[in-house]
Amino acid sequence: MRRSRLAGLFLVGGCLIVYLLFVKHHYSTSKPDSHGHSTHTPLQSHRTKQDGYQYGIMFDAGSTGTRVHIFRFQMDNKEPKLDHETFRAIEPGLSAYADDPQQCSAGLVELLNVAQSSVPRSMWTRTPVVLKATAGLRLLPGQKADQLLDKVRMLFHESPFLSRDDSVSIMDGTDEGISAWITINFLTGGLHSNGIPTVGMLDLGGGSTQITFSPRDEKTIQDLPVDSIRSFQMFNNTHTVYTHSYLGLGLMSARLAILEGPSSTTVPRTYLTYTHDSGFSAGLSSLCASD
Repeated sequence: MRRSRLAGLFLVGGCLIVYLLFVKHHYSTSKPDSHGHSTHTPLQSHRTKQDGYQYGIMFDAGSTGTRVHIFRFQMDNKEPKLDHETFRAIEPGLSAYADDPQQCSAGLVELLNVAQSSVPRSMWTRTPVVLKATAGLRLLPGQKADQLLDKVRMLFHESPFLSRDDSVSIMDGTDEGISAWITINFLTGGLHSNGIPTVGMLDLGGGSTQITFSPRDEKTIQDLPVDSIRSFQMFNNTHTVYTHSYLGLGLMSARLAILEGPSSTTVPRTYLTYTHDSGFSAGLSSLCASD
């Protein structure tokens, strides 16, 4: 659970992006009312006197589990302030249901119920829900991944929250790395303060690993591969970062690559289900001892 909680910190950056780009600029309407009419009211008016907050729901569909983060934002003139977060996680990840997408419904409905209990009813139709899948689905064949995403879209459309077709997608490695970098530097203050330097980030996930940092030397930027350099604006500052994702070099996928190597026929399947370092070490020790 501590590992899932750390993953939640990385999702703060993703949710900031969702709020600034997806919520604030794209959602100026709420879900249709009971008569099928949409209300074209600016998001600013969605803050009620009773509530005074704006909400965002982020589903993190990772390779080992699915987590929901319900964020409550309080806005000032400069930047959003994260006022509160509700977190819940379930296992296994969506990719475990690749052969039977219908089976993923129960867990997602459970997490949607957590969101409904965390967001005031009056804000349900004005609160966007987003699911971003990472390496677990990137490693699946395209058709199987699409079937899972279609199932999630259907559940989101049936929920009382604000959802569109592009609310559910697979996050590529570049976006995943940038989101984690934004989170770290948002928490340290480097993202919106010229007086605090930014820090680099190594994100070891279950199915991939990301490295992202902001080069300080212009020559470094010129020497790096062009397709690994990204620039974006946030909090009135322009940030240029190097980011690269190593698909298949996450913690779990690397373990499987080792255990299912040339001698995979001699490795008991039980060793492939270990998800903690202690279990992995114990498994390897047992194998070495048996030799």
